[in-house]
Amino acid sequence: MYVVFEGIDGVGKSTQIELLRPIYPDAIFTLEPGGTALGRHLRELLLDKPYALDKRTEFFLFLSDRARHYEEVLRPNQNRRIISDRSCISGMAYAKEFELETLFFFNQFALDGFFPQKVVFLKADAALIQTRLHHKRLDSIERLGVEHFLAVQDKLEKVLNFLKKQIFIKILSLDAGEDRDLLSKKIKDFIDD
Repeated sequence: MYVVFEGIDGVGKSTQIELLRPIYPDAIFTLEPGGTALGRHLRELLLDKPYALDKRTEFFLFLSDRARHYEEVLRPNQNRRIISDRSCISGMAYAKEFELETLFFFNQFALDGFFPQKVVFLKADAALIQTRLHHKRLDSIERLGVEHFLAVQDKLEKVLNFLKKQIFIKILSLDAGEDRDLLSKKIKDFIDD
């Protein structure tokens, strides 16, 4: 089973994933971008922005990371439980300049059709986003501010609704402001169902 955690920065994806590690010791834990050596290099390149990149080039760099991640992590472990911090869903949401049909086509190609089966979608309101960003050292994406993240969160929802029409996918949508342990229980029940 391929389970992914989606949501904007600061909603607690990493925290919830860490709570699952002792529960599922045999699972493969990964992240996107950055789940491979190539991915770590591309992530650094894209977050630090040493070059001025147009949106199409940036999209294809992320897609290259996704294809490599599929070959190195997802494909060899597709018969195991895979738990990932982000996935193609974030990739599609952040590439907001392009049509969803186009994004789906290229992601389907990069993943050889291997899409997530379950999605944990952690959502936040403006106040929670502001609070969580205030307590971090911000990268180039995080410096774009609360309105940017609310727009990305809306796009994530649109991507999820689009994918429900294209592939079989189960989605658990949760309020990121809820108690950490309560969220963890809901997530475990969802994964085990």
